[in-house]
Amino acid sequence: MTWQLRRAGAGDLDAVMAIEHAVFANDAWSRASMRAELASAHSHYLVAFPVGEPERIEAYAGLLAPRGSGQADIQSIAVIPDARRQGLARTMVRTLLAEARDRGAREVFLEVRADNPGAESLYDSLGFERIAVRAGYYQPDNVDANVMRLTISDPKTSPAVGA
Repeated sequence: MTWQLRRAGAGDLDAVMAIEHAVFANDAWSRASMRAELASAHSHYLVAFPVGEPERIEAYAGLLAPRGSGQADIQSIAVIPDARRQGLARTMVRTLLAEARDRGAREVFLEVRADNPGAESLYDSLGFERIAVRAGYYQPDNVDANVMRLTISDPKTSPAVGA
C-alpha cells in the first residue's frame, strides 16, 4: 500500500480521535487536548491516507516543537492495525524529524510504553537512545514509559557535481 501524508487540521479531529481511541483505548487523549494540539502554532501533526482516498485516514503523528527552543517532543504516533508493519510509522517519524530540524530543534524526545517493544525497536533503528524511565506513566494501566532522545545532526551537504 502507498500512502500520502499531509498536515493535519481541525477538520481531521474526528478521524484522529477515532484512531486515538482504537489504538490507545485505556489512555487516549481527550478530544479537547487533541483539538488544542491540532490548532497550536507549536505543534505539527500529520495524517496518512491511501493515495487517492484522502477521507480514509489510517494514521496520524504529532510533534511539539516551539521554534527556536532547541528541543522537540514526538507527542503521539498511531497507525490502524491493517496499515502496520509496512513502514508508515517510520516515514511519519522521519517527516516529523525533518520538521523538528526546520524549527531549530537539536534534540527530539519521546516516551514509549515499556510494553511496546515494536515501537521501541523502531525508535532504536532511527537513532533514538533510552535515557530514562518514568514509572507508572501510562494510566490507568500503570505501565512505565521509556524516555528516548535523538540528537539531530547538522545536515550534510556537498558541492554539486561539476561546480
